[in-house]
Amino acid sequence: MHFLFGNYYQFSLFWGGVIALISSFAVYYDGPRESENIGWFLSNIFAAIWSFGYLNMITTQDKEIASLSNIILHWAAIFIPLFYFFFTLAITKSYERYKKVFYFFSILAIFFTVIVTLKSFVLDVVPKFIFNYVPDAGPLYKYFTAYFFIVVIYALVILYKNLDVTEISGLDKLRLKYIFIASMLGFAGGSSVFFLTFNIQIPPFSIVTFSLYPIVITYAILRHHLFNVRVIATELFIFALWMFILIRTLAAQNSQEQLSNGVLLIATIVIGILLIRNVWKEVRTREEMEALTEQLAAANEKLKELDQAKTEFISIASHQLRTPLTAIKGYASLILEGDYGEISADLKHASQIIFDSANTLVTVVADYLNVSSIELGKMKYDFTVFDLKDLVKSVIEELKQNIEKIGLELKFECDVTKSYSVKADLDKLKQVLVNIIDNSAKYTPKGGITVSLTKNSQAKVLFAVKDTGIGISKETIPKLFAKFIRAKNANETNMRGTGLGLFIAKEIINAHSGRIWVESEGEGEGSQFYVELNETNF
Repeated sequence: MHFLFGNYYQFSLFWGGVIALISSFAVYYDGPRESENIGWFLSNIFAAIWSFGYLNMITTQDKEIASLSNIILHWAAIFIPLFYFFFTLAITKSYERYKKVFYFFSILAIFFTVIVTLKSFVLDVVPKFIFNYVPDAGPLYKYFTAYFFIVVIYALVILYKNLDVTEISGLDKLRLKYIFIASMLGFAGGSSVFFLTFNIQIPPFSIVTFSLYPIVITYAILRHHLFNVRVIATELFIFALWMFILIRTLAAQNSQEQLSNGVLLIATIVIGILLIRNVWKEVRTREEMEALTEQLAAANEKLKELDQAKTEFISIASHQLRTPLTAIKGYASLILEGDYGEISADLKHASQIIFDSANTLVTVVADYLNVSSIELGKMKYDFTVFDLKDLVKSVIEELKQNIEKIGLELKFECDVTKSYSVKADLDKLKQVLVNIIDNSAKYTPKGGITVSLTKNSQAKVLFAVKDTGIGISKETIPKLFAKFIRAKNANETNMRGTGLGLFIAKEIINAHSGRIWVESEGEGEGSQFYVELNETNF
């Protein structure tokens, strides 16, 4: 029983020290300039010194070594609560509020550091319980014990108070909760050795929680991306390997075995350091990429907000333009029709320019309003069932005179005996058909335009517009239905146009569960626009 407990106790102290070292360096490298990382680093360094010092004291056969170990471990024990208190102030952002208290505790720590070697502090190291040597408390030791518990409890109270602070986010509160619980467990385990020091025969069974304490806090910080699991795992493995080989070296039975283990230890240290450095580089690279990803995501959200604001602004501005444009167009029309009396040829020409320009602006404003409605999800559709043949006929009749006026032939091919019924928004679909035919007329200097209507065996109605115009390059076709996209040769042929017509057409056809596309053999070869809709029976 004693043998098993002794192994358990030594194991707890050894791994407590190793884990404290790993945790301290991992945090320090994560942010060497951050005060909370510095506090955690120093607190754990002294915890590791205390742990290894205590382990050496209880296992050595030499009383002088045990006495020296006792002084070292108590020096470390003096500063563990002090730097833990500093860590608590840093992580709760309350250093300025409690800095005078920290200064007072620092003075007490210096005082105990001075008296730690006195017999009135520790009378002697003597065998107790199953251990070779344990400190025997002197008259001043009770004051050190009071200092230790007061500092730790003060820090825990500050942590506990911050769990209810409303300004702290839920994520940070969870982090503080982990640290609070782990700290109580850690200090409960570590402070259990005070019983034997005061000759109270209560074995320190809870010492194992001292080794769990850094693990739990490390997990808490890892959970919130302040540590990295791969770094911790790598360091833990490397440090454990170093300790194992070091123990083998010290326990070697002869000089040859000691030399070979020593060489192996040196090689392992070099390789281990290189391995840890490589892992850190990889982790840093990944963290930088994650940070960039987060920045890009934030920037993307900002762009979406700006795009939404732009769309809303365009919508409002377009609505505001409609009224004055309607007035300009109306009065120009009245002047041209002679409602204000006879006008000269020059005035009539000027009025015609005003009317045409206002009409163009009305089309532009309508395009922008349609785009705004689409992007804001406010485009409304009134679906009815009708014969597409009748709609196409009416569109051709409406456009035929103007198209033939510019010297182009406009033909319509369709089997008049068939019905081409579709379920669609008649006005929106008319807008699409007008846009496609009008586009063909704009970019066809000579020749003609053929409009056709057909059906296939898959219950699809196909509307097609073929022209003998300027054609479209292969590079432009894939992006022709995007906003503000116009073919280069289109700009050279006709400067008018917003580059929004085909974008709006595509969105409208998509809302009808249909397809719209364009084909062309290239520039100068003409174009063919197609709209495919589902056939619906009356």
